[in-house]
Amino acid sequence: MATVPNVDNKRYQGLIISIALFLSLIGALLAFTFYTSNLLERNTALIDQTNQVANSAQAVIKDLFDLDSSYGEDTKSPHIQRALSRLEQNTTLITNSIAAIEQGGTITDEDGNSYDLPKIDSNAQTNIAAANEQWKALEPKIQAYLKDADNVMVPSADELTQAVEQAKTSSLFINDSLDSLTKDVFNSAERQATTIRLIQVLGVAAIFTYFLIFVFFFVRRLRETDAEALAARQETQEIMETVNTGLFLLDKDLNIGQQHSRALNNIIGSDSLAGENFTNVLRGRISDKDLKTTQQFIEQLYNPRVKEKLVDSLNPLNKVMLHNLSEDKNLDNRFLDFKFSRVYDNKDIARILVNVNDVSDAVYLEQRLEKERSQNDMQIEMLTTILNVNPKIINEFIGNTQAHIEKMNNILKNPGSSQYELEGKLKAIYREMHSLKGEASALKLHSFTKIASDAEDKLHALQNQGQLSGNDFLPLAVHLDDLLSLSNTIATLGERINRSAPTAAKSSTVQAPVATQNPVADHTAGNADFDGGLDIDLDNEADDDLLSFYNEFTKEIAARQGKQVQLKSTTLTQASIPANLAKPIKEISIQLLRNAVVHGIESPSVRHATGKTDVGTIDLEVQDNGSNFMLVVQDDGQGINYDSIRNKLIQESRFSTEEATQLSKGDLLKQLFSSGFSTKEHSDEDGGRGVGLDIIKAKVKEYDGKLNVNSDLGQMTRFVITLPKA
Repeated sequence: MATVPNVDNKRYQGLIISIALFLSLIGALLAFTFYTSNLLERNTALIDQTNQVANSAQAVIKDLFDLDSSYGEDTKSPHIQRALSRLEQNTTLITNSIAAIEQGGTITDEDGNSYDLPKIDSNAQTNIAAANEQWKALEPKIQAYLKDADNVMVPSADELTQAVEQAKTSSLFINDSLDSLTKDVFNSAERQATTIRLIQVLGVAAIFTYFLIFVFFFVRRLRETDAEALAARQETQEIMETVNTGLFLLDKDLNIGQQHSRALNNIIGSDSLAGENFTNVLRGRISDKDLKTTQQFIEQLYNPRVKEKLVDSLNPLNKVMLHNLSEDKNLDNRFLDFKFSRVYDNKDIARILVNVNDVSDAVYLEQRLEKERSQNDMQIEMLTTILNVNPKIINEFIGNTQAHIEKMNNILKNPGSSQYELEGKLKAIYREMHSLKGEASALKLHSFTKIASDAEDKLHALQNQGQLSGNDFLPLAVHLDDLLSLSNTIATLGERINRSAPTAAKSSTVQAPVATQNPVADHTAGNADFDGGLDIDLDNEADDDLLSFYNEFTKEIAARQGKQVQLKSTTLTQASIPANLAKPIKEISIQLLRNAVVHGIESPSVRHATGKTDVGTIDLEVQDNGSNFMLVVQDDGQGINYDSIRNKLIQESRFSTEEATQLSKGDLLKQLFSSGFSTKEHSDEDGGRGVGLDIIKAKVKEYDGKLNVNSDLGQMTRFVITLPKA
């Protein structure tokens, strides 16, 4: 390969030299033409200047005769002033022009344009010298007259008479000399123009003759070269028609070479690829992001300082999916694997060789295996939860999940056309989805949490969309179906475990949840004897598990948020939660605990800087005071920053600066509990969407309860929820 460039250089060396010589001839002719054009322009300027001197001399004679005949008239009259002004201007012009013509200097016309006058020959020198001699005899007398011409106190008749007499003598000689000068200049310019035309004709003839010779010899050589190239192309074509993979070359502009393998058309799905731009072929079939990355990737391949092996690991078209653009909807999208290799010319990167294979079958097999593996992992996750969490909590979760899904489904079915109704549907679905996600996250059911989070992303996008329509809610049905499927799966797994468990174990771990679906019944049953097996205090066991459940929940959120939290409760394991309040108390507790960890407790570094212990404390207490049941959640965190709420309201354009300034703490708290409002800058799995406190407000309102918030900035926040037992 190293000798091929040398052969090519020798082959085209004569062609390059001939073209260079041809261009040199053209350049020389153009340079000569430019020079002669400039010379002709200067000759024209010289002729114009001699004519102007002759005209000015006539004007001087005329003005002198006019002034002589008007002598005695008021020198301040317009007529005399115009004549004197013209006489002075023409005198100066003649003096300067004769000097410029005689010496070949630069002159400036009335428009301010400057011209370089050419040197004149000997005949012209004689004529201009004769004219100059006569002018030197006349010009001093004119100047003597002009010196005091407009001064009435100084008589100037003698000077004017002398100037007129001299003008009568000199004007004829000046005109004759200037006429002879003009003829000489014109004849000289004519001779130069004839010579220039002759040289140009000869130059064009020489160039044309050289061109014919060039075409004759080199066209024959090009034919020989074309014959060799045709034979090589034929061999390449035979190879390209035989290989089963897609092969083609890419240049720096990402244009596909003229030759490529026949298989490429079938793999890419296009009949005409030769000469097409690679990005145009891929546009619309892969994402814009991947397309841009591909362009940058190929640019790096052409960068000799970048190692090929290193850049190959960044290949964005490794098993990339090409979307089907044909009208045949039965055709699936295909997966193609592109491999890029450098083609060198000596040490330079000449092209990029691309090898593409259809790997759709392999990718679909991988996806099928991955889906099965994902399902297995999901079932293992669910089994782990079932085996490590109290069955009562699992059954409650399944029941609550199905209730949430049914409620969201009913909300979706309800008609609504006005923006107010659609926004109400959106908020209601958002609250249900967030509650479901909170319970799933507490049980570490990441599959549920992931689906619910994806649904929340869509709901959040709809909140920011502005104008809503009924069709905007249709994609949510897919998420509901996925959640219901997972709920049925975990229920099925629980039933299988129940059927395979020993009888004694069923009494303590499986049948107990069935009996404890009604917590009131559990309380009245006391130490019930199930199947003659075990004496169990069901309430205490469930409450102990609930405290453990809350404790694990808060610690997991704290770990994700980079915080340290300790949950305390002295009453949860002792109090009996009424059956009708068990579900709302649990949902509200989850939201309050999440809120305390995410928004209340500070990071260890911040707590340490403010003199607090690194570990934050959350107290969760319940109290039965007869007619009402109370839930109290208090943290020793940063408290509620009302200024931060006010600033966020202004930032989100909910209130103007003036309106926000007038809001009281009570008004700001109401905004904190409004749907979609959060002081957290960025949302994540644990918060920032403005739904948690909205859920609490909705639940308290649903059960005719009361909500009290007390906060001390930098010290603590306490939520007190009071729900009627009736």
